[in-house]
Amino acid sequence: MENQGLPRVLVFVLLGVITLFIFGSQMYTNIQPGQKGVKFYTLGEGLDTEVTYGQGMNFYFPWNKMIVYDVKTQMYPVTVDGKDTNGVQCALAMNIIYHPVENEIGLLHNEVGEDYLNKLIKPKIGDIALTVIKEYTYDQIISNKKDELKVRIENMMQDELLERHIVIEEIKISDIIISADIEKAITEKVEAEQLALKQQYVLDKELQEAERKRIEAQGISDFQAIVNQTITSQLLKWKGIEATQEIAKSTNSKVIVIGNGDGDLPIILGGDN
Repeated sequence: MENQGLPRVLVFVLLGVITLFIFGSQMYTNIQPGQKGVKFYTLGEGLDTEVTYGQGMNFYFPWNKMIVYDVKTQMYPVTVDGKDTNGVQCALAMNIIYHPVENEIGLLHNEVGEDYLNKLIKPKIGDIALTVIKEYTYDQIISNKKDELKVRIENMMQDELLERHIVIEEIKISDIIISADIEKAITEKVEAEQLALKQQYVLDKELQEAERKRIEAQGISDFQAIVNQTITSQLLKWKGIEATQEIAKSTNSKVIVIGNGDGDLPIILGGDN
C-alpha cells in the first residue's frame, strides 16, 4: 500500500518540472535598476494601478503579467517648425528631459500606454511650442526673449503632463533655426549698426577736437583782449624810461638819442664792451 503513493508523488513532481520548464520564463521578471513594474491579473481584476514593484526578481503565476517601465531621466530631441507673430518661419530645436512618475506608472499604462512618448509628449510639445512661438517676433526669439520663451514652453509642458503622470524636468533650446534670407538680413543689420557706431565714433572725435580748438582760440582771444585793455601808451613810455635808466647805469659806452616827439622813446646806440 505504501508503494502505491510513490507514483502519485512522482507524477506531481514531474508535472511541476514540466510546468516550470514550459512556463518558467513567464513566472518571474527580473526588474533592473531604474525600472518599475506593475502587474496585470489575467484571471482577476486586470491591471493593478496602485501597487508598483521595484528592482529584483519578482515571481507570479504564469497567467499573470508584469509590465516594466523605465523610470530613469530620459532625453528626447525634437525640432518644431513654427511661424512668428509676423508669419516669418522660425524653428526651435529642443531637448525634452523627462521621466514617468514612479508610483503612477500603473495609471500611465492604463490611460496612455508604454508608447507615451509618441502618443503624448511629441504632440504636446508641438502644440505648445507653436502657440508660444507665434506670440513673438523672430528677432525677439533670437535675442532678449529667448529665455522667456523657453520658460513659458517648459511651464506649460509641466502643467499639462504632470496630470498625465509624466514629469518634465527641463526643456532646453539647443538651436533657433531661421531662413537663409532672414539670417542674411540679420547679418547685414549687425554690420550696418557696427559701421554706424564707427562713423559716430569718428564724428565724436572730430567734434571733440573742434571744441578743443575753439576753447584754445577763445583763450588766446581773451588773453589778447585783457592785454590790450591793460597796456597803455603811458605804461609803454614808462617802461621805456625804466629800461633806459638801467642801460645808462651800465659801464659799456653808448650813445642815447632822445626823441623830439611826446611819445618818442630814447634810441640807444650800442658801443664797445
